Amino acid sequence: QVQLVESGGGLVQAGGSLRLSCAASGTIFGINTMDWYRQAPGKQRELVATITSGGSTNYADSVKDRFIISRDNAKNTVYLQMNSLKPEDTAVYFCHANLITIGVRAYWGQGTQVTVSS
Repeated sequence: QVQLVESGGGLVQAGGSLRLSCAASGTIFGINTMDWYRQAPGKQRELVATITSGGSTNYADSVKDRFIISRDNAKNTVYLQMNSLKPEDTAVYFCHANLITIGVRAYWGQGTQVTVSS
């Protein structure tokens, strides 16, 4: 069974750091773009950061210069290093990836809660 499993969320004070991980498991022949999204209560899900298979990255303006997305292709894992966290970063963070299995399709992780206290 192909799936994405996230870890690393939690409670942190403003100004602190957290590192999220998302590992793809199952029969996977390759991974294209990997992303992190987040959804705060009462708000729409938004794209936070993207990394291509070649390592090119893109960030939402709200997290630029604070968050870093990276990936380890050997481990089928994507990371999100979150620094200088703000209360407005509080949300459920979701991993998203285009996985090459029998075909190519998008998968979502189950989400991990990040809470930043002021």
